[in-house]
Amino acid sequence: MADEQDVRRIALALDGVVENPSEGFDFRVRGKGFVWSWPERVPGRRRVIRTDVAVLYVGDEAEKQALLRGEPDLFFTDPGHEPWPLVLVRLDQVDEARLAELVGDARRMRIDDAGQG
Repeated sequence: MADEQDVRRIALALDGVVENPSEGFDFRVRGKGFVWSWPERVPGRRRVIRTDVAVLYVGDEAEKQALLRGEPDLFFTDPGHEPWPLVLVRLDQVDEARLAELVGDARRMRIDDAGQG
């Protein structure tokens, strides 16, 4: 299954992508994030950067809900990401081909959003 290095390799192979220096991984296109490490927040504790889980931009609420409902073993959300078109992906549950599809789609949707703004 996939890991942080797979995310890095896949993201950096895409046109126009830059890695933002961070404790984990954080990739952007046209200044907008599309995949990054999960900053897990537990009440009463300092946040922990989890590189075994990726936060992935999905474009809109309909896509988010389709992923969450369709594959709950792979995708989830948390209170800090709930209001946004983002899902959390368990990297140990996804193969590299699917990860490449997800990361590529996230990049494309961010480019589409940047062109509208």
